[in-house]
Amino acid sequence: MKKFLLLILVLLMNLSAQKNVAIFSNARVYTQDPAQKWAEAVVTEGSRIVYVGSNKEAMKHNIAGAVIIDLQGKLVLPGFIDNHTHFIAGGFYLNGLDLRGAKQITQFISMIEDYAVKYPGKWITGGDWDHEAWEIKELPDKSWIDRYTPNTPVFVSRFDGHMGLANSYALKLAGITKDTPSPEGGLIVKDPLTGEPTGMLKDNAMNLIFGVIPSSSEEEYLRAAESALAEANRYGVTSVQDITYSKDLEIYQRLENENKLTCRIYTRTPVDDYQSLVNKNIRTGSGSDFLRMGSLKGFADGSLGSSTAWFFEPYAQDPGTSGLPNDIITDGRLRQWAIDADKNHLQLCIHAIGDKANDYILGMYEEIAKINPQWDRRFRIEHAQHIRFEDIPRFKNAGVIASVQPYHCIDDGVWAERRIGPERIKYTYPFRSFLDQGVRLCFGTDWTVAPINPLLGIYAAVTRRTLDGKNPEGWIPEQKLTVEEAVQCYTINSAYAAFEENIKGSLERGKLADMVVLDKNIFEIKPEEIQNTNVVMTILGGKIIYEKK
Repeated sequence: MKKFLLLILVLLMNLSAQKNVAIFSNARVYTQDPAQKWAEAVVTEGSRIVYVGSNKEAMKHNIAGAVIIDLQGKLVLPGFIDNHTHFIAGGFYLNGLDLRGAKQITQFISMIEDYAVKYPGKWITGGDWDHEAWEIKELPDKSWIDRYTPNTPVFVSRFDGHMGLANSYALKLAGITKDTPSPEGGLIVKDPLTGEPTGMLKDNAMNLIFGVIPSSSEEEYLRAAESALAEANRYGVTSVQDITYSKDLEIYQRLENENKLTCRIYTRTPVDDYQSLVNKNIRTGSGSDFLRMGSLKGFADGSLGSSTAWFFEPYAQDPGTSGLPNDIITDGRLRQWAIDADKNHLQLCIHAIGDKANDYILGMYEEIAKINPQWDRRFRIEHAQHIRFEDIPRFKNAGVIASVQPYHCIDDGVWAERRIGPERIKYTYPFRSFLDQGVRLCFGTDWTVAPINPLLGIYAAVTRRTLDGKNPEGWIPEQKLTVEEAVQCYTINSAYAAFEENIKGSLERGKLADMVVLDKNIFEIKPEEIQNTNVVMTILGGKIIYEKK
């Protein structure tokens, strides 16, 4: 009899081990499930959730071999889904020169000098500098760094990725002189007296430099991807929606095959390469739970910080420009690609920041919906920063998702009014107006333009306190969201934006067991304290992939 009972126990333990049952108990679980908003426990089996509810009922799953994790009353949320990243570029940023901390021009210069001494002759890239954070808010010039980098090529981008500084050596390698014309959709900034390039290149002009920067090695790509994954893990980001180039995709596929992909990737291929997806019969939703394809990314304009976002009216700070529409708009290619891509059931996600850029993309989407067969297309506008109030209903009517990054508003809010004046500022980052008019709103970071930490994004959406501390009650406070709304935008709404709301974004039976555990209950603390909240555990597919020590 004892042998028989022992055999049964061994069989049960083996069965449990095969099922990989985990009970996450004694928690405050915010589910995002309208039928059961709050719970005490989540039970996972393998990569899926099998139960959400009370501690008592959860313990019925405590078969031999089950793992019990007592969360001691901590808040559990669905894993954060970042709607917009440059993921592997973020890894390269972590592994390279970081100029974000430069708060003075002398710091900017000395950091480049020190890096050049450490890596003589090696291309210096990366950067993420922000001249608006300096004591003198002027664009950098090649003369600042030429003396320290005579034989080292430099091209360091502003944090928004829409302009960068090249030194004289890099300009020489790219063949850029005073006689080089600015390309369509870009600007080579030149000295008004001498006509010589200052080293500043905006938007499409940056491609002249990118073309001569040597490609990174396979090992460098892998190291960048691993660094990016670790960064996502420690901030509770279990899924990202990424602008994915061909080499990036190769790295993701390799990591998935090696079971090393610790974040789910919704890839977005550059729109000019959409035909490659069509030829492979890839449609929206193609792929696995870890790596999906079928979405496209394009650009309508530049950025506000670079004065290349496309507006109806000139910039207040620079009346000589209204911004730069991308060349694929001015020559009609974007419209042609978009119509054909939509016919082939590929999702369109177009970057638009200025009010005219948003108007143009809305018009293009409206046209496509009229002339192409109907399907569940889920158009997206990435950033959707400056929207005339009369255009907000057009998002709702055309089913356009506003894919926004709330941290930008507390960063841009420090200086944006100088760029575009007090009137246009009123319809900047209109989060509340979007929701009130029934527009689907989802959140992300645009990492590395902003930190990948979603809690900072939630803090920004809820408080709208600018980084300079000058708006304690919020910048354009009428556009604040509640904590519940912000969490929804970072979870189930972002899942919807990737056609994945049936498998992630909320904690429900049958969905992927992706969760994040926080050290504070962000629904109960003061909103301004959200920025100091930490992730203590990240769970992906039922496995703990990060735990704060």
